Amino acid sequence: MLKTIDAGRAVAGNPERAPSVRWALASLSLSMLLSSLGISIANVALPTLAQAFSASFQDVQWIVLAYLLAITTLIVSVGRLGDITGRRRLLLTGLFLFTTASVLCGVAPTLWLLIAARTAQGLGAAIMMALTMAFVGETVPKARTGSAMGLLGTMSAIGTALGPSLGGLLIAGAGWRAIFLVNVPLGLLALVLAYRYLPADRRGPKTDRAGFDVVGTLLLALTLGAYALAMTIGRGSFGPLNMALLVAAVFGAGFFVLVEARVASPLIRLGAFRNAMLSASLAMSALVATVMMATLVVGPFYLSRALGLDAALVGIVMSVGPLVAALTGVPAGRIADRFGAGRMTVIGLIAIAAGCFILSMMPATLPAYVAPIAVITSGYALFQTANNTAVMSDIRPDQRGVVSGLLNLSRNLGLITGASVMGAVFAVASEAIDITTTRPEAVAAGMRMTFAVAAILIVVALAIAVGGRALAARPSLPGGVS
Repeated sequence: MLKTIDAGRAVAGNPERAPSVRWALASLSLSMLLSSLGISIANVALPTLAQAFSASFQDVQWIVLAYLLAITTLIVSVGRLGDITGRRRLLLTGLFLFTTASVLCGVAPTLWLLIAARTAQGLGAAIMMALTMAFVGETVPKARTGSAMGLLGTMSAIGTALGPSLGGLLIAGAGWRAIFLVNVPLGLLALVLAYRYLPADRRGPKTDRAGFDVVGTLLLALTLGAYALAMTIGRGSFGPLNMALLVAAVFGAGFFVLVEARVASPLIRLGAFRNAMLSASLAMSALVATVMMATLVVGPFYLSRALGLDAALVGIVMSVGPLVAALTGVPAGRIADRFGAGRMTVIGLIAIAAGCFILSMMPATLPAYVAPIAVITSGYALFQTANNTAVMSDIRPDQRGVVSGLLNLSRNLGLITGASVMGAVFAVASEAIDITTTRPEAVAAGMRMTFAVAAILIVVALAIAVGGRALAARPSLPGGVS
């Protein structure tokens, strides 16, 4: 996969740079793999960790939430910080922090020290996620951006798919600490490769460097943290605390906009959202991630309750989606390079919508579930690669970090929202007061209704895609992020 991108670099007139490009992309791929693996590998360990620390589920779930909250609240800020201080320096710091925090997770003697270490690990992962896509523009020619984005998407899908199975094997063979310590050798390898092969930061005059928006950073972090907590705490119920957090997030977003409109060097330039392509891409990314979360939330219950599969088979079937995404990531990038990212974004959305519509009408059989899931995930791989390529190909170099952070943020917010909203749709549609006693027919009906709603959301995303392209084509609108 890397050789294909290297060939494009050599054709661009720099054959002597091919080895450096190959190893630079290897470091970026490892960064994406590790940050995705950190999300998925810990979930499978929660029952073991609850027993090991004699803790409740509400307590041990913070091992997952701390990591997700750190990424969600800080990913835009660290992207902007990389634009200001230098991406290579900050990415090296993120890799070092992630690797060191993995060691601390692996040796943590108490639950709360483990949660603190996971927070630090999440900060490192936020830096890695935000800056890997930003580095693509500095390591490969513009004509090969899609292939590089496809490679990063593949590594993210591999990390997501590998987490549950690898975590289960490590816990069974070496204990729960191994799921964190496995990151250490890979993190050190990524750190060495990044130090050796990533392009040096460009140094400009100090007078040309923008300041860092501390107030905006704190406001955005608090706002996103409140929203994420509103969508995740309560184990599916939405009580007064969730509502209070959601109201706080709304007010926080309003204050953030007011601050950003007045500071000299804002964290996010509000004028950037006048760029129709950027705004449409962020909205589509959030909607698609919301729908993709339905496959993870509804899938296990449908497979176990409606189809009667045991836990092992549920795990195998659930890995089909990430596996398809991993296999189609790089080809999707090549297709986007050849036929245009905008066109492939629309085709990817059509494939996701088709898969959702099929799932909403199919009978309760295993083939009738797996085939549409494969269509959805292959469409997702094409959409994600093309959407990221369309945005990252045409932005100013000094904005790549923050825009990369915004793309990752929109995806994470979609996943968080999907876990809550699509789970609620499924619960209402299946009338599941207690899912363990709900009739299989009701579970199947709930699944079909959930994916009917998902299909409608993708149709909305399609409308945004078409409308965004039409607005971006108008000459009166700004063409780039400012």
